[in-house]
Amino acid sequence: MGANKEKNETCGTICLKYLLFTFNFLFWLAGGAVMAVGIWTLVEKSDYISLLSSKIYAVSAYILIMAGVIVMVTGVLGCCATFKEQRRLLRVYFVLLLCIFLLEILAGVLAYIYYQQLNEELKANLRETMVQKYQQLEQEHVTKAVDKLQQEFKCCGSNSSSDWVESVWIRSSHADGRLVPDSCCKSPVITLCGQRDHPSNIYRVEGGCITKLENFILNHLQIIGAVGVGIACVQIVGMFFTCCLYRSLKSEPY
Repeated sequence: MGANKEKNETCGTICLKYLLFTFNFLFWLAGGAVMAVGIWTLVEKSDYISLLSSKIYAVSAYILIMAGVIVMVTGVLGCCATFKEQRRLLRVYFVLLLCIFLLEILAGVLAYIYYQQLNEELKANLRETMVQKYQQLEQEHVTKAVDKLQQEFKCCGSNSSSDWVESVWIRSSHADGRLVPDSCCKSPVITLCGQRDHPSNIYRVEGGCITKLENFILNHLQIIGAVGVGIACVQIVGMFFTCCLYRSLKSEPY
């Protein structure tokens, strides 16, 4: 029986099997890469997400993580379907590839849409968030995000350091006479360094933090979009190989 099955296997079927197996191995690695990009976006850059009013940036990353997990599972299923030559498994595999394809296209489209509206969102919300929520009760995540933003990008205020004049915290007694937060200082380790807003003491960047944050997020949206669309395009090749192998096994039992 084993000999008969071996005779029935055509050279084309064997080639397709190994092509699809190779594809699945690379696809599995790509799934890990997609998931890593999503996790990295959420873990390493989660502080900045709290400064955005829209959740599209975070949703795009979550979609990539979910797609990455499904890709890795699908890669294993694809290997099993390829070597067992079961048309039913190949059908399931094809449907999963199609679902992942749609998920990653969705992540890419969301990233592109947000890319277009990011500038307006930051202009409308970043300054308000910084002056109204910094150092306020139950807004510790915003305070941490603002401090990290100003130190990492060496900037002060949304548009300029003068934005802090209207800060709820700066106007209160809790600020201890500071004119800007200590995170604006070039040497933030100095106690109450925010009491001096001279250019020699604090960061003064043209365009303020809003320009820095916008460029940062735009770069990451490009990465998210490129990864999502790139992997989705590679999957078209996998679906083509799957269809070819499925048709070559049409005489085999389901």
